[in-house]
Amino acid sequence: MSERLLSAEDAHRLCVAALTASRTAANNAEAVARALVGAELAGQGGHGLRRVPAYAAQARAGKVDGFAAATATLTRPGAVQIDAAHGFAYPALELAVGRLAEIAPAQGVALAGVKRSHHAGVAGLTVEALAERGLVALFFANAPAAMAPWGGRRALYGTDPIAFACPVEGGAPVVVDVSLSKVARGKIMAARQKGEPIAEGWALDSAGNPTTDAEAALAGTMVPLGDAKGTALALMVELLAAGLTGANFAYEQTSFFDAEGAPPGTGQLLIAIDPAALGTVDAVARFAEMSQIVGETDGARVPGQRRHEIRHRLRRDGIPLDSALIQDIETIAAR
Repeated sequence: MSERLLSAEDAHRLCVAALTASRTAANNAEAVARALVGAELAGQGGHGLRRVPAYAAQARAGKVDGFAAATATLTRPGAVQIDAAHGFAYPALELAVGRLAEIAPAQGVALAGVKRSHHAGVAGLTVEALAERGLVALFFANAPAAMAPWGGRRALYGTDPIAFACPVEGGAPVVVDVSLSKVARGKIMAARQKGEPIAEGWALDSAGNPTTDAEAALAGTMVPLGDAKGTALALMVELLAAGLTGANFAYEQTSFFDAEGAPPGTGQLLIAIDPAALGTVDAVARFAEMSQIVGETDGARVPGQRRHEIRHRLRRDGIPLDSALIQDIETIAAR
């Protein structure tokens, strides 16, 4: 497989060009490009530019409305409902971050529920955006059904990421970002695109047998993180991200990977907390204390530290991307 290096700016422009050529408004294409390039810079290529061909096909087919305008409605002093209007998730999430950054300092805590949404990408980027504004953040997102309840065979839960971030005095935020499957489903999609096998233990085929074939894995179910504990957490995310917001549950959603069927209608719940809300300690300094102790432990790494190192390196050296993928995106942009 040959690779080319693109600067973050060139990758952003390429994303925007492909999406605006595919029935997507320029402002929405910009938000999507920020998220996809952000994913590449975080070392999460499965949520990066590899999503462009599917996104563009879905926008052309109307499975995602590239011209949708997300709206925000304040339902309580500390609660805002975001309607993504079956558009891309990223403009809705940027709207949610902006509103929570306004509300949380006054209320102490605030939450935003997003409905009629789409693929939320790297959840850590959303919480990191709030941490950079001085807030503690929690994020829950659901996705099309890919995991079965523990002991079952029917996929009812998505891989359903959970993310957390907090500001750190004098340093970069702590960012925790976990998928509730052993690996993100985007890694299997990337393996399929490359024609490569997946690692054993990532997924089961449609008959419930372990598989290293990416195609069979996508037709089957994902292995949960932590076995039964992972599926219990996935149920929690479904109830928070969809049951609470009015979005579709995972088993009601269509795929993120093709242009077939109705919009997926996913949901996300984003919670922002002012670290001074309890008024008893300098929480940001306490966060720094714990972060420093972890970082000074032999062999340990503070969650989020690696993504900062990767981001710095890729901004300096360029983002390595599959040449065939770049050509595909350039073809879409030229339509």
